[in-house]
Amino acid sequence: MADNYFYALGRRKSATARVRLQSGKGTIMVNEKPAEEYFADSKYLLNKLSQPFTVLGQENKYAISAHVSGGGHDGQIEAIRLGIAKALATMNEDLKSTLKRADLLGRDSREKERKKFGLKGARKQRQFTKR
Repeated sequence: MADNYFYALGRRKSATARVRLQSGKGTIMVNEKPAEEYFADSKYLLNKLSQPFTVLGQENKYAISAHVSGGGHDGQIEAIRLGIAKALATMNEDLKSTLKRADLLGRDSREKERKKFGLKGARKQRQFTKR
């Protein structure tokens, strides 16, 4: 791997993605596997993955290597997408405003709420009976 790359970290729910962006032919590697193989169950998720490039009109210009851990496939895809957008913004500051307008640079901080003692879930309670 070449030394001239741009690095960014993306997070979503409990997923964390470390993304490296360098010039290439549009290959996306996730945990040392092609993205089509790693996320084989859904084409919709793969479209979500290339969204920063379609917004900028720069498809097939960069090679991406991502190491992702935690969470499910949707959380991992969104973490990688945030990492790609951040790496593009550090590479070229002029792209930052376009990515920000497309809502690709903001971290979605919603996490699962923990279960509370005495309840069935985080907020669900037993049904109240008056008599």
